[in-house]
Amino acid sequence: MLALSNPAIATTAAERSDINLREGVTDISAQVYDLHMLMFWICVVIGALVFGVMFYSMIVHRKSVGAKPANFHENVKVEVLWTVIPFIILIAMAWPAAKTLMAMEDTSEADITILVTGSQWKWHYKYQENPDVEFFSLLATQREQIQNKFPKGENYLLEVDRPLVIPTGKKVRFLITSDDVIHSWFVPDFAIKKDANPGFINEAWANVNEPGIYRGACAELCGKDHGFMPVVVIAKEPAEYDAWIKEQELAAIRAKEEEQRLLAMNMSMEELMTQGEKVYNIACVACHQPNGEGLPPTFPALKGSAIALEKQNIPAHIDYIINGKNNMPAFGKQLSMSEIAAVVTYERNAWGNNTGDMVQAKDVNAVINGQ
Repeated sequence: MLALSNPAIATTAAERSDINLREGVTDISAQVYDLHMLMFWICVVIGALVFGVMFYSMIVHRKSVGAKPANFHENVKVEVLWTVIPFIILIAMAWPAAKTLMAMEDTSEADITILVTGSQWKWHYKYQENPDVEFFSLLATQREQIQNKFPKGENYLLEVDRPLVIPTGKKVRFLITSDDVIHSWFVPDFAIKKDANPGFINEAWANVNEPGIYRGACAELCGKDHGFMPVVVIAKEPAEYDAWIKEQELAAIRAKEEEQRLLAMNMSMEELMTQGEKVYNIACVACHQPNGEGLPPTFPALKGSAIALEKQNIPAHIDYIINGKNNMPAFGKQLSMSEIAAVVTYERNAWGNNTGDMVQAKDVNAVINGQ
């Protein structure tokens, strides 16, 4: 499902964020906004006083009206004042800041826990209370828009094929990590920006007050497609969320049944090539290019390559897609066995490769099981 924008939400968010920090839709984001405004007005008052005294002194005590400079040195009272007053101001600022920071880090007593994993260049979400519900979330903006062939959409580079769905009025804990390099999961309306570090788990939480669609992105430079790694979260009312969870669990069961059915049958070359081209254009085209010539040396060509032409390399070809290698990310969790079989078949028969090789889901299953 493509996450479409609610125009009212998008417009309001844009109006709030053009000239100031947005207030967001969680209690924590409201605290962060209030803290930001408190610091802002303290700075405004300090600035007004300092510049007021400075300009007053420049005008009233200028040499042209006969003002004589004072002749004093090391005034203890003044030095005490300009030490004590800033100290009091800093304490007044630190107290609410510390309270807010402690609240942001308190992930205890969560109603729902979601594992968020960054990969080059997509997000994976797994619902810990519902193990069958997990999926990748990929950029859904059309490549033609990126290549300036089509006009840019309203949410250009902020659209995904499968958004994260959470309930309103519930404390949702996010466990944030990475499969490869450092990413950063950033949703401004939740006041969440947490690094996703490989081998570590960072925590954040949100309790969303308003249903709606909220957008963010990876906020840590993570490679060539860093700018194509958006985050889209849909907050639903609890009843709608429960219904969505049931739909996802049923879909997972049906997908497993379909996978077992495909293991027992063979697809035709036409079916494999049609499905393989679709998978290639979604998962592979950015690195290996539409013509299969890649971007050497980082992303090697598939057209005319040994891996795609030599029959004995079929298991290795399948394994590369499942587990990745070097700059090639792993797609084993993202693609079904039938999709992997189709894209391997496509790569072995497109762009003039024409090997005639047909790979079926059972062949992929054999590689997975080491047979």
